[in-house]
Amino acid sequence: MVSFFVARDGRYQAHGFGVSQWSSKQVNGPAVCGLLARQLETHCPAEGFIPARLTVDMLRPVLNEPIAVHSAVIREGTRVIVADASIVQQGELRARASAVFLASASAAPGEMWQPQASLPAPQARLTSPDGEPPLLKCGESEWTDNLTSGRNADRKVLWQNLIPLIEGEPISPFQRAAAMGDATNFVCHWGSAGIGYINTDMTLTLSRLPEGPELGLQAQDQVTGDGIAVGTATLYDRVGRLGTCVVTAVADARRPMSVARHASAAR
Repeated sequence: MVSFFVARDGRYQAHGFGVSQWSSKQVNGPAVCGLLARQLETHCPAEGFIPARLTVDMLRPVLNEPIAVHSAVIREGTRVIVADASIVQQGELRARASAVFLASASAAPGEMWQPQASLPAPQARLTSPDGEPPLLKCGESEWTDNLTSGRNADRKVLWQNLIPLIEGEPISPFQRAAAMGDATNFVCHWGSAGIGYINTDMTLTLSRLPEGPELGLQAQDQVTGDGIAVGTATLYDRVGRLGTCVVTAVADARRPMSVARHASAAR
């Protein structure tokens, strides 16, 4: 079965699509975000709470070796639960994350402004529990599974049914959203010369959990200055918007990610 990780004796070994395209000695961002989300959701009550925010800081490269994830509840209330998680390897903190779980409730009264722009979605297709290759849309072009066609400065949208995070285990809605959130760097910072920025973090906000296996990610904003870029994307499913994803990234002109390499590994 295709997956990001294999679980062995309480640790997780990245393989296949979990290995970074920057270096085979590292684990990629979607896999790290998904793994931290998986650990954090163990602290969420089964019903009545929504994982409203996840922030992941990628402090150092997570190494492609067995990974242990540690977590703890920081605050536990009737309406708000906060938990932290971390990955430590070779005595160094590699990645850390914080999740805020909020109690669901009826919507507040009154009317508020919301954007009315429609979100693009490809024609419905049969979905597999093992995931499917992503689809890309650039500007006004049609959806395509040829990711090498995205070497341009057009606005990008990614649509994906993600593979399982852990081999033999269905991926949860929260894990799916967390892993997809890291692709904000992909849709916001992929230009005519490839992906020249490496994101150092990812913040995902959710008003609800995804419905169904497919998720869309549309670039909404991109700001660049002095080699630092901030990208913002809208996360949505076939029902509608879920929330936003924001990444902060630093330029790495020495080794922009090859689009061809990324396309060969994306699924």
